[in-house]
Amino acid sequence: MRRIWNLLSKSKQLALFSSPASKFRVTALRSYCDEPYRQNRPGPLVHYKSLVDQGKLQHDPYQESVASELESLLARLEQYEKDMEEYHVNLANWEKQRENERRRLLMEEVELHQKDEDWWKRLNNKLSERWASRKRPGNMEPGVGKWVSYLKREKKLDSLVGRRPTAPPAPKGLYIYGNVGSGKTMLMDMFYSATKGIVKHRRRYHFHEAMLRINEHMHKIWKSQIEEKPLQSTVAGWIMSLPFDMKAKEWLAAEERYKHEIQINNILLAVADKFFLDGEENEKGASILCFDEIQTVDVFAIVALSGILSRLLSSGTIIVATSNRAPNDLNEAGMQKEIFQKLLSKLENHCQKVLIGSEIDYRRFIAQKSENQVHFFWPIEKEAISEFEKKWHDVTSRLGGRIVSNTISVMFGRTLEVPESFDGVARFTFEYLCGRPLGAADYIAVAENFHTVFISDIPVMSMRIRDKARRFITLIDELYNHHCCLCCLASSSIDELFQGTEEGTLFDLESFQFETETDGGKLRRNVLVEGTVSSAGAPSSITSILSGQEELFAFHRAVSRLIEMQTPLYLDGVSNFHPYFQRQHKQLQQF
Repeated sequence: MRRIWNLLSKSKQLALFSSPASKFRVTALRSYCDEPYRQNRPGPLVHYKSLVDQGKLQHDPYQESVASELESLLARLEQYEKDMEEYHVNLANWEKQRENERRRLLMEEVELHQKDEDWWKRLNNKLSERWASRKRPGNMEPGVGKWVSYLKREKKLDSLVGRRPTAPPAPKGLYIYGNVGSGKTMLMDMFYSATKGIVKHRRRYHFHEAMLRINEHMHKIWKSQIEEKPLQSTVAGWIMSLPFDMKAKEWLAAEERYKHEIQINNILLAVADKFFLDGEENEKGASILCFDEIQTVDVFAIVALSGILSRLLSSGTIIVATSNRAPNDLNEAGMQKEIFQKLLSKLENHCQKVLIGSEIDYRRFIAQKSENQVHFFWPIEKEAISEFEKKWHDVTSRLGGRIVSNTISVMFGRTLEVPESFDGVARFTFEYLCGRPLGAADYIAVAENFHTVFISDIPVMSMRIRDKARRFITLIDELYNHHCCLCCLASSSIDELFQGTEEGTLFDLESFQFETETDGGKLRRNVLVEGTVSSAGAPSSITSILSGQEELFAFHRAVSRLIEMQTPLYLDGVSNFHPYFQRQHKQLQQF
């Protein structure tokens, strides 16, 4: 009972940030995007019209049109889910039958080879050479011979079992693009919320998190590939139980390993196949991927997105994406044109392009109509410093927590020290978060662990501190995506915070730590193998050169989000939508 009381008390701890709901008609972009505790979720169009009728949203014809398209897609998902369940049953049966046939073919080959004494002598010589030089099993046969053998076996399997079953035709997804603050993310989130209970596999990623997950999966695959193990330890159990001598089993083990290496070489396909499997491997059905802020900031982003999204789309995944750019305009820098064209072709074949043509930044519109914007204090002078410290004192006093230093876990096995924190609240300086080699993974960890973040001593951004500005915009993205309450002490107002564009073209401030090369000259491949991450901004040999227009998108988005994060409508949603409180709600439900 005491624990339940604590959970109930914590669910109200942001009361000092909340304010009465505004009575004016505006388009709220976050607080009404999702309703995590609603059992019967309305479709996006129904939800949108309901909020307009209640006066919580201002009607926008572009937004209503997109909501209508999303509603139409939602209506087709129930039948598609059934079709995909049947497809996965057929696919599982095909995979099982093919594996059984493959093993039968291997055993037939072993039996034939066992009768050929000269073949065994050649194999024995190769085994002796391998043990003497401790080379990998791939050297037991010439690479071309092993590749030809593998292809012949695969071709024979195609004739015996048939090719991989084709996924049923998927409903077309949506690619929603338009200006900053036009409501793209709000509508996508309405759709994502409505899919719960209809499809089994649902994921929503912002660009930063998606790229980190891709790198994390790639690192795990690279790590498993480079680990050297004795040959005996890799011999599968089914091989050890066969009635063959050890030399034959060694050959079979090498063939098995070669098949695995062929699959590893197609690493992006392997990553794509794991993209939706977080403890749901046994659940078969349709897949929905909602991808916020899709972009191609560097060569790796183009290659990774092309490989993974192509695989997902080909296997029946429905994608709903948002972006500031139309698909054709994603790669104005002209990087990897051939690969990008393949990605573009896949998106055009599987997604309907929908423009939100509104020129209104609704986040700014909300702020103009709101009152009591008291979470962004400027300039850094006596009065603003006093107000900022008073806000910090009010929060600490209200929550009654003891301020301590803390360590939180970050992706790739790293950790981050938090100098001052208590009960879901943390305080940092700008230099601590943005003046050090940190990046999206660190900022995601901060956003997931703390519902309220105080940041002091924020300077005016300029070319002189370009790398810090990059990190600051990534930080704002993640705090916003996780619906954190943000209190700032800055040198200027939000509108005057970014002053870099007039001094010359910058690299895109959205591009984050996984550049083609990282500090110390480590190539991306080595970074993946070692699991290390460089977050120190653009290295001297950076190859991702983007246009000034990209910087403007990054500036405008950051300003727009900072403005919205000060509004009552946003702040009222923190206790409902932040992961900290959602975790508490789930704990409460368990009681």
